Amino acid sequence: MSITSPRILVIEDEPSQVEILRFNLHQEGFDVRVSMDGEAGVQAAIEDPPDLILLDWMLPNLSGIEVCRLLRRKKETREIPVLMLTARSEERDKIRGLDIGADDYITKPYSIRELIARIHSALRRPKASIVEHKLCVGVIELDLEKHKVMSEGIAIDLGPTEFRLLATLMHSPERVFSRERLLDLVWDISAALETRTVDVHIGRLRQALAGTKGKAQIRTIRGFGYSVSPV
Repeated sequence: MSITSPRILVIEDEPSQVEILRFNLHQEGFDVRVSMDGEAGVQAAIEDPPDLILLDWMLPNLSGIEVCRLLRRKKETREIPVLMLTARSEERDKIRGLDIGADDYITKPYSIRELIARIHSALRRPKASIVEHKLCVGVIELDLEKHKVMSEGIAIDLGPTEFRLLATLMHSPERVFSRERLLDLVWDISAALETRTVDVHIGRLRQALAGTKGKAQIRTIRGFGYSVSPV
């Protein structure tokens, strides 16, 4: 039985970088496709979703930031790991990239060995089990249609905001969401609310899960945000 090679979409406009990436990724056994501008990259990802996207920050037509924002809004691409490649090395740029949904951020010039290691790490990230409109991560089961949550067979009473917050985290287990990103995804606004709002609702969510193993699955990443883990 043949094993399908992981498919990587490279969105990069520098021909020399494209050739370096294409050669080394092929050597590693990946199936590589290339788009040379932002608009084409978004279209390619939607039409034939890859397993992972390598995304340059500086692109013609659409910047990498805008590409990533669009990918995270489309149901076909919102769960695909995105690794941003950029010459921008300042911390505020890295935080900006992660805030709009990138899974990792690699500054140029980079080590090919490190890049490949990060690609493998992103591809190993667990995915939520979705069966009959239910999300399952560890002991937590969330029914998207009935708006019910169970943990170890115990019904958990959540308000609508806590339910949306938990569902967002469970859609991408172990992905770290910044507070700003959660405001955008859960509340659909980022400017009108303070990031402290997220902390308050995370506290309520943990309180609701108290007494079950589920409470240990909501992890705080100090200084950045939150994630949910299956263990």
